[in-house]
Amino acid sequence: MQKNSIADFSLPATGNQLFKLHDARGKHLVIYFYPKDNTPGCTTEALQFRDLYPAFQQADCEVVGVSRDSLKSHENFKTRFTLPFELLSDVDETVCNLFGVMKMKNMYGKQVRGIERSTFVFDKAGALRREWRGVKVSDHAQQVLDFIQSLNE
Repeated sequence: MQKNSIADFSLPATGNQLFKLHDARGKHLVIYFYPKDNTPGCTTEALQFRDLYPAFQQADCEVVGVSRDSLKSHENFKTRFTLPFELLSDVDETVCNLFGVMKMKNMYGKQVRGIERSTFVFDKAGALRREWRGVKVSDHAQQVLDFIQSLNE
């Protein structure tokens, strides 16, 4: 993805909401894609974003997570770990394909198609400012926060 903007999209979100990309303008936005609710790496990543969420809010930034899980799965994941941000359900992979995060991966010696852990940052005007692909969970949320804070300087 070499462009500065993404086509507008909407996805069902936790809290019985509909997330629309264009409605997020006016604040910085972090969209992070993760493979699956309630798995070790995805839980660790969600907890890092949760723990840093007040600092994201202070930096005038919203955070949303996206996976192919159902809204029911997302609601349970969000409740279980008291996540303060919404999770978006992309069961048909429309937005995953828009961002190019669907990849073939090795899982227990088999090739499976899944989400490559990736994060995208949009500025207040809605322009894509940074992307991380093939994310390693350790300290990732802090790296994203540091980048957001640099946009505000």
